[in-house]
Amino acid sequence: MKVLKLSAQGLPQSWISLEQAVLHYAADEVRWEVGAQVALFRGGHNAMTGHQSQIAVSSIIGTKGVPNINPFDLKPGLTNSKLFARDRNVCAYCGDEFDEEELTREHIIPFAQSGRDHWMNVVTACRCCNHRKSNRTPEQARMPLLYAPYVPSLWEDFILRNRRILADQMEFLMAHLPKTSRLHA
Repeated sequence: MKVLKLSAQGLPQSWISLEQAVLHYAADEVRWEVGAQVALFRGGHNAMTGHQSQIAVSSIIGTKGVPNINPFDLKPGLTNSKLFARDRNVCAYCGDEFDEEELTREHIIPFAQSGRDHWMNVVTACRCCNHRKSNRTPEQARMPLLYAPYVPSLWEDFILRNRRILADQMEFLMAHLPKTSRLHA
């Protein structure tokens, strides 16, 4: 289980472990929290009062301070699993939906024609369509794209990079997606 760590301004920073979240709480770095309590950590007993220390961890935390990186300058890393999720496991050429093992990263402009490996030049393709298109562009292969590639937003990237998102975390992230996002159900 991961905790969604946000900046004090509410911008996603990272997915962190429960242990990392506890460290933020213990260091008094949590400015605010949203969502359900996902864990309760118990510490030692106070010698004077006899009370046991506890830290309750929420699924979404906003931490103090200003991030040293502008999250809008970040370009989401391109991985096959994030690409397939962006494209909802649908082949850009035949339009069928496949399991991840049956999919490939397909370069619209192939490497053989000076194509590059970036979000705007890749789509999801089934192995059959990828093989049929080969080292040609969609126009050369007479295989038109059924959808256009795009670079995921910061919010989409946080959804794409975590497979086990809790309901309240997903609701929070989905509320910030661009209206044009393919991630809207």
